[in-house]
Amino acid sequence: MSDRLPRSIALEGATNVRDLGGYVGAGGRRVRSGVVFRSASLAGMTPADIVTLDSLGLRTVCDLRGVAERSKRPAPLESLPHVQVHSLPIEPRVGASVRDLMATEEATGEDVMSLMRKAYLAYAREFHFAYAQMFRMVANAENHAVLFHCSAGKDRTGFGAALLLTSLGVAWEDVLADYMATNELWQPDAELLERIPPPIAAVLLRVHEDLLTAAFDAIREHYGMIDTYLEARLGMGPRSLAAWRDLLLES
Repeated sequence: MSDRLPRSIALEGATNVRDLGGYVGAGGRRVRSGVVFRSASLAGMTPADIVTLDSLGLRTVCDLRGVAERSKRPAPLESLPHVQVHSLPIEPRVGASVRDLMATEEATGEDVMSLMRKAYLAYAREFHFAYAQMFRMVANAENHAVLFHCSAGKDRTGFGAALLLTSLGVAWEDVLADYMATNELWQPDAELLERIPPPIAAVLLRVHEDLLTAAFDAIREHYGMIDTYLEARLGMGPRSLAAWRDLLLES
């Protein structure tokens, strides 16, 4: 594991795997390491990767992939019976829309960016229930360590990580830095690169600061403050938020 932030974890069959610990949160307290992890799909894990995950004390996996995605590429976690996997599906509407665009042979990067922006707004406005369930998993210390992921670990997972870090009082510049690190840490597979036209791939296979900012701007526009959103949509009022920070921030 790297000492610099974000703390990346090298696996043979998965990329974009990292510990969310180390960032400075509310009151100058750092996010605890070894408690919450984020990643891309775990479907390609090797036996050595299983050993690595086990060494992290993994107990809970929150799978944000859609139902069909998960069924097509299950994660080989059978050798870790103490790990509980919870399906919290956020269906990949962008994927279906991009396929439609590609079929027309007229898709542009701007078209894809527009679709992705709609997806990010949906994460905040429509799929808050999935993130609320994820937060409840993390809020129970008996579930630690917790890992959450989607397919690429960049959009659904990226928004979730940003929401979690923001709830802990991490500065927005650090939240963005963690989000943007996907552009260095995620390695799309060769098949994906081959079948997506370059103009689309240049947008679809990266994360973009404007998309995350748009989602959080939409939250602030409707709720005024992130804390209000956390209470209204994730059921995390002032007392719960204080307990959450005590659990996930160092003393």
